[in-house]
Order: sequence, then C-alpha cells, then structure tokens
Amino acid sequence: MDLRGALSCALLLVTVLLPPSANASTNSLYIVYMGEKKHDDPSVVTASHHDLLTLVFGSKDEALKSIVYSYKHGFSGFAAMLTVSQAETLTSNAYNPDRSWDFLGLDYNNSNQQQPDLLKKAKYGEDVIIGVVDTGIWPESQSFDDNGYGPIPARWKGTCETGQMFYNTSCNRKIIGARWYGRGMGTDVAKRNFMSPRDSEGHGTHVASTIAGSQVKGVGYGGGLATGIARGGAPRARLGIYKVCWKGEGCPDATVLAAIDDAIHDGVDVLSLSVGGPAGHECPGTLYAVLQGISIVFAGGNDGPVPQTVSNAVPWVTTVAASTIDRSFPTLISLGNKENLVGQSVYYNASLSSNDFEDLVYVGSTSAESLSINATGKIVLCYVPAPPRPGLREAINFTKVGGARGLIFAHHGENDVENLGACDGIMPCVLVDSEVAQRIVSYWLATGDPVVKVSPAVTVVRNGVSSPRVGWFSSRGPSPLFPGTLKPDIAAPGVSILAAVGDSYMLMSGTSMACPHVSAVTALLKSVHPDWSLAMLKSAIVTTASVVDRFGMPIQAEGAPTKLADPFDFGGGHIDPDRAVDPGLVYDVEARDYIKFFNCTQLGSQLDGCEANQLNLNLPSIAVPNLKDNVVVRRTVMNVGPTEATFRVVVEAPAGVAVSVEPSVISFTRGGSKTTSFMVTFMARQRVQGGYTFGSLTWKSDGSTHSMRIPVAVRTVI
Repeated sequence: MDLRGALSCALLLVTVLLPPSANASTNSLYIVYMGEKKHDDPSVVTASHHDLLTLVFGSKDEALKSIVYSYKHGFSGFAAMLTVSQAETLTSNAYNPDRSWDFLGLDYNNSNQQQPDLLKKAKYGEDVIIGVVDTGIWPESQSFDDNGYGPIPARWKGTCETGQMFYNTSCNRKIIGARWYGRGMGTDVAKRNFMSPRDSEGHGTHVASTIAGSQVKGVGYGGGLATGIARGGAPRARLGIYKVCWKGEGCPDATVLAAIDDAIHDGVDVLSLSVGGPAGHECPGTLYAVLQGISIVFAGGNDGPVPQTVSNAVPWVTTVAASTIDRSFPTLISLGNKENLVGQSVYYNASLSSNDFEDLVYVGSTSAESLSINATGKIVLCYVPAPPRPGLREAINFTKVGGARGLIFAHHGENDVENLGACDGIMPCVLVDSEVAQRIVSYWLATGDPVVKVSPAVTVVRNGVSSPRVGWFSSRGPSPLFPGTLKPDIAAPGVSILAAVGDSYMLMSGTSMACPHVSAVTALLKSVHPDWSLAMLKSAIVTTASVVDRFGMPIQAEGAPTKLADPFDFGGGHIDPDRAVDPGLVYDVEARDYIKFFNCTQLGSQLDGCEANQLNLNLPSIAVPNLKDNVVVRRTVMNVGPTEATFRVVVEAPAGVAVSVEPSVISFTRGGSKTTSFMVTFMARQRVQGGYTFGSLTWKSDGSTHSMRIPVAVRTVI
C-alpha cells in the first residue's frame, strides 16, 4: 500500500493519505480512511480508531491525544497528527483479509512486469476447472460473482443438479456445475440439511471461496477485524461443486467415491477434498482419478499434535498440513498491579468493553462445577497445567452458564481464535499461552483483591507476527497405514483464514483451510505447465518449500511443547508458490508404479518386489521405516530448467545414520537425456531399536539458481 497514493473511496481497506507538507522528523496531519460503510453505532467505530492508533503510540491516552477529527457517519476514518514512521507502522498493521495469499507472495495487484509472480503467469487460473468435494456451496455469495467471465469451457461435461433452494440459475459461469449425493440419508439427516447442493454448514463455501473466490471489497470479521478485500488463490478459475458431507452424517465413503467418479466424467483439472478418513476413499477412487490426469489434494486431518494421526496418506495425492500466517489479533490484558500481558481473541464488541477493572478468579480444575462456581460477575482464568484439560468450547459454555464477565483460557494453540466466536456479544474471551497464564496465576496468588481488564482485539500483520508455524491441531506423521510414504507432503496457511460463509465472511482454521491453498497453487501451476505430469507438479511444490520462517529462523510446530518442525509436521516444508513455478529438477512417477503400490497395499506379501517398490517409488521424499544394517534407495530426477546445468548434492544426514549419494554431481547437456538417476545408501551407525530421525537431500545448481530439497525420515530397528 503506497502511503503517497490517492485516497480511494472504492477501497475498504485502511488507506493512509500523506499530506504534501509531511516531514519525516515532524508531526503532520494524516487522514486515515477505514471504509465507506455507515455504522448504526458510531461509538463502536470511534473505539476502533483508538484501538488502531494504540498500536502506534503504545497507550490509549496518547492515541486519543493524536486524533484531530473522527469520521463516523458517511464513512469510517480519522485525521491524526503522526510522524512518517508512525504512519508507516499504521499502514503495515492494517491490511486486508486475503492475507494468506499475499503472505504466500501471490499479490493480486503486483504491477511488476519484469518478474511476474505465479498468479500473473497463470493468468489468475483462467478457465482451470477445480472440483470441490465438501458440504456444498452458497451460490449467492459475492465471492462467486461471474461478472466478466467468458463461456464455460467446452470440455466441461458436468451438470447443475437442482433441489431444495437450489435452482438452475444457482449455477453460473463461475460455479459451472453442482452435484449432491443424498441417497440413503435418513429422515433426521434430511431435516437438518438442504437436500440439494446448497451448503447448510458453510465449510464447503469457505473452501471454494479460498480456492477461486472473486475479489470482494469491504469484508471483515465482526466489528472491524481484518477488514479489506477477500479473494481466492486462483480467482479466475471455474468451480465444480460436489456435496458429499452432511450434518449428522459426516462424509460417507460411498458419497465421496461417487463424487470422484462423477468428477472424472465431468472434466475437472484439480480435485480438492477437505475431508478426513483413514483409507476408505483414498483407494482406489483417487488412484483412478490420478490416472485420468486429475490432481488430488487432501486435508491431512486435525488430530495433532499427536503422532501417527495423518490421514489421506497414499502417495499419489498431495496431503496438506496447516500453518499460521503473518496476522494475529492481539488483545491487551491489564492486571491490577499495572502489569500488561498479551493474548489473542476476536473480541471486538466495544459495548462490552469497560474502562473499569473486573474481579479475577482462577480456576485450576476441569469440572463443570469449578468452571462455573463463583464466576458470576468475574473474569475467569482457566488454566489447567496437567491433563486432563478442559476443551475450549466446554470452558466457554460453563463460564457463560456461571454468569462470568469474561474468560481467559490457557491453550497450547493460541491461534485457535475462531472458536471464540461463541463468546460474541456476551463476554470477552481470550487465549493465552501457559507462560502468560502462569504470570496471571502468580498475580492472583499474591493479592487479596485480584482484578483484570481486557481490551478489544486489534489486527496486526507482518513484522509483529512470528510465522509461519505448523498449527497445533494439524495431524502429524508417520502414517500407520503407509509408513514408507512420508506424510504430510506440504504445509500451507490454515489458521484463522477469512473466507465466505453464507452471505458473510468468517474465520476458520483446520487442514480443511490449508488444503484449498494447495489446490489453488496446483491449479495455477497446471495452467503454466500444462505438459507436466501430476507427479511433477507435486514435486515442484514439495522440493521448493521453505523450512525457515519470515525471519530466517527454523519453522516451529505448535504443540505441548512447541518444537522445531520436522517432516512429519510439514513434509517438505511451507509452500512457496513462486519458487514452485521454476523448480529446476522434478521427481516424476510412472502410472505403473502407482498401480504396483496399490496392488501391494491390497495383497501385501503375496506379491514380489513390494518392499522395493515402496522404497523406490520416485517420490520427492524418502522414508525408511525399518533400517537394520543398510538400505539403498533409488531416485530419478528430470531437468525442467536450463538445458545445460550441473547440480551438486548437499546431504543432511539423520542422527545415527550415515548417508551417501552416488553420483554426488549430476549434469545435463544440450541434446542429452533430460533424466538421470542416483542411489542413496543409508547405514545404521549403531544397532538399536530407535525412533525416527530426520534429514534432507538437496540438489543445488552451480551458481545457486535452483535448489531442490527433499525431506528424509529414517527409523532404525533391531
């Protein structure tokens, strides 16, 4: 956002207008425009102006002093005396809710013609068809406006099935088809759902708009958090909708298989499945789809941080873990001893806010009795250091019943803010980590009259946020069903993602939210490289992923405790779309090898060569679950970069394992083969029954133009 840009009434994200006379060292009068929408309660808007400025000045009193005018009737905004650096801070901390896509480097408004990003190279996903297997669609959402779209691609063979509150006109040139699978559903399920492609839960709409939603201005959460523009990652792509999930019934394997079968007929390019399941619909339905040229992207599951919980782990699909983005919603917690602490919330309701301190009560038990007793008129700190710990929703319900004035909840996943929506309009609810909770407990124990004040949340982006991190809930490997296949494959934004739900926009978290990010990137890559196989596309995503955060530090995985992320947390790392478009080398897989793998999973030891097939399946990762003495693994790479190139291997050996690569240098020449193979030998340094240790194998080109890294996981056994 350009500080010197003109004020545009078409935008509803925060815009700072620099006066002509502004000087870097002195205060000048800045106009801060926050949207053209009128508000029924102008006091709420004025409070949000103060909260935004508090980020700059550090205190509400200083923020109030800086404001010269506050605009709240025709539009939202204010004029304030600021220095240039304060205006820049203000601009950087007030941004739009398509944050996850900008965070990934896919800037919709990038004007760089010399180095266009993947989004521009793919023409915004123009005419790529993405199938969404989920809870259906809310077609009236602005995210699915088809204004400016051309005719539906001629290769599309799908249909628009009608039903309850879903008509032929519900499909358009954006939602080009919709099917629903309600056969065999009981009467109770029918009563709780729309018997049509219409989405009664919002999950499928959220996913679809994250993938391919058109640009929508003026959206946000609640009373002004994350206000701005929403869009999908491939905003010009077309959507085919397959409703397979139902309230009270889940997502039965039979319906998922039927949807995959129809998607093969309909002509989708990418199939996005934000659904769970250990193995049912992975085999054989997804394999048949892959053999027909359809990229399959699956959510990895929300059962983390426990190991061996990753689902959808067959090698021919892309399995996605969830990560955080560089946006948070910090909330100031002020104690009676003048100590200020910070948690996270989506508490925005200024009418619930008070300048007065409230009584504080500490609850250290999980029982309903302890969570509600003596809570009336007080703010409750719920902190249970040792298991069994209460669930967040359980704690909210009990404190609401007890008549509490608010809840401070200690949680190992401080980013789980959207589940605080149950507190909206009733009381402030804040998440804190165990360290902050312990400081509040210490204060509570040290005083006979403990009090606390909770301020409304604000939106902070970029430098103020450590990101990405693997979300605490994201399921972890190894796969108990396919231990020779390293899963998940990749991590992508899946925490507090704002997208369409019904006629509104809501924050949601889960690998269900991460999956559509990878689906959209896959669609963009497919548009740029239509001649690449599905395995090549997946390889490009995995081998170019980042293992460091925005500050160059190793990516962490939330949990109990938070730790450095390993391949069972995030596979190859965090997705980097712009690097994926030009990977240099890729790992391709022939269809017969997938078929052999599938047959081995069905018949096991009855077939010869199954163990070798699984070890040597040409995946962009290596997993050796049973290393006794030594194992030799074969991989083949294909050059998709410059015709003449030389690559040298860099090995990070797993602890306790010796690794050698032959050859250690590979070269490609004009007129020569585009593929070459190498052998990786793993040797146990000691004969022990151990756990998994991790490493990597990276091919770097001379001149460091390209760097392709694959993760390695090895477990030694006796």
